[in-house]
Amino acid sequence: MINNDFTAILCSRLCHDLISPASALSNGLELLADEEDPVGRGEVIDLLEQSASRISSRLQFYRLAFGSAGGFAEDLDVREVHKALTDFFADGKARLSCDADVATLPKTAAKVLLNLTLLAGEGLIRGGDLLVKIQDSDGNLKLCVEARGDRFVISDAVIHALGDPTDETNLEPRTAPAYLAGQLLAEQGGDLEIAPVEPAGIRFESVITPAA
Repeated sequence: MINNDFTAILCSRLCHDLISPASALSNGLELLADEEDPVGRGEVIDLLEQSASRISSRLQFYRLAFGSAGGFAEDLDVREVHKALTDFFADGKARLSCDADVATLPKTAAKVLLNLTLLAGEGLIRGGDLLVKIQDSDGNLKLCVEARGDRFVISDAVIHALGDPTDETNLEPRTAPAYLAGQLLAEQGGDLEIAPVEPAGIRFESVITPAA
């Protein structure tokens, strides 16, 4: 499924999202070396801790969303997925709420959920509510991600990638999560419904049949 070009694009996306907190960490260390005032040093240390935490949360999120998701086990503990989501969005404008009635989640379903949540959260450019639900639906997994706020923006390229992940015309770092989610859903035979939410937002719903 994933060719070398797509892997490189995912790496570019990861680097783009890590460069800001990494640069802040580097700059903070330089400031700390020159700062002699105890109050000033305390403030710099606080900033260093925030940057380190941001890097850690993003790496953990992308490890599950893009990577091998923690080893060879086929299923992930839902609590691990929940923590990755909570930590990732903790320093953003979106208010995250997660609800699950299952204890584990297949890796593929977890990747779909994380990438859909990433796309929905990015659309809340002024902040808002981000709702994630994982439900057992007669032995199938129902995933629902809803973003709701005062203003929501998502590109046509992202929507197209979710619906037709074989067309790589607009494949780039910002659309890569949509292509990945779309390809994974196609492999699993899962459907994806996309609907607008008032006053501004979007809802992604998918039903995935776990492998026997």
